[in-house]
Amino acid sequence: MSGIALRDVLTDAIRYWERGRILYNSILAVIVVAYFVMNLPGARGHLSFDLLQSLFVLAVLANVAYCAAYLVDVFAQLSAVRAAWLRYRWVLLAIGILFAAIITRFFSQSLFANAA
Repeated sequence: MSGIALRDVLTDAIRYWERGRILYNSILAVIVVAYFVMNLPGARGHLSFDLLQSLFVLAVLANVAYCAAYLVDVFAQLSAVRAAWLRYRWVLLAIGILFAAIITRFFSQSLFANAA
């Protein structure tokens, strides 16, 4: 290895991506709540235990998908482009948030469709 320990790379990845996870989950939650509110009062009729279970499963899957960033980050940090990667890895976070936001929007539209 080029002087940086795997432990240091993993620690750095955890610090960066777990802070990002807060932003990621917050944005996705805002999208779901916004679609619920936009479809009131009919959206209240969609509230059920099944809907809550579906939202829980989707939230877990979104967080599993978020973990893919760790693979990219660790490999990039262990490469010769580490210094540049550390400056620009926010781009991966932004793209991931945008992608997840679009998917969340589609699911939210379908969950609360025809509710208004």
